[in-house]
Amino acid sequence: MITNNNNQLLSRKEAAIFLGVKESTLSVWACVKRYNLPVVKVGRLSKYRMSDLLQFLDDRTDPQK
Repeated sequence: MITNNNNQLLSRKEAAIFLGVKESTLSVWACVKRYNLPVVKVGRLSKYRMSDLLQFLDDRTDPQK
């Protein structure tokens, strides 16, 4: 379940749904460091902070549209 808690850790699947991309896209971005989107490693799991996802979207929002 996704809530609006900025410190919440989301799974790769939840983050992908939130951003509207595939899980594999997030995997590639993390591997090749295409974007500065921090990944929190919890054991072998990759997690994403809601605040980082919101910042990622904010950085890519065109203010003129």
